[in-house]
Amino acid sequence: MILSAAEAIAKLKEGNKFYVDHGRANLDISPELRKSTLAGQKPFAIIVGCSDSRAIPECIFNAALGELFVIRIAGNVIDDHQLGSIEYATEHLGVKLIVVLGHDRCGAVDAAMNHDPDGYIKYITDEISAAIGDEKDEVEACKLNALESVRIIESNLDIQRFEHNSGLVVKAALYHLESGVVEFL
Repeated sequence: MILSAAEAIAKLKEGNKFYVDHGRANLDISPELRKSTLAGQKPFAIIVGCSDSRAIPECIFNAALGELFVIRIAGNVIDDHQLGSIEYATEHLGVKLIVVLGHDRCGAVDAAMNHDPDGYIKYITDEISAAIGDEKDEVEACKLNALESVRIIESNLDIQRFEHNSGLVVKAALYHLESGVVEFL
């Protein structure tokens, strides 16, 4: 069943509340559920999140196998590969909600703010630096970074068409590591 963007946000909030209230996720990864997904996937939301091992979308939103289409990359930055994955999930799977999920205490944001990395990491930190400008507050920088990824997604012509024609919504959110709470921006 395809959920509207509003229904998907409500489900994510409900799942996050369970996670925060119970201090754990109640994930269904049973053999029965795995079998039921063999015919195809029907995720209700796309989550573009950071690769950080402390920020696991399925746990944070108490989502079962097959409920989330998750794209993870350090610093939750967006390039053509992520856009292609997003287009697939919206056009072929009918997903109506994209959430860019940043988190506080992000190592990639810290590297962009306080270090000058080299190598391939620099591609990520350069994107983040452009997104956050001169921001000195780490949490605000994480929010700005997530909001910039939303802007990049929304500037994609295919995504704009889908937003207009199907009710697709793109939102930014920030996961707070200590409390477990997801703040929708």
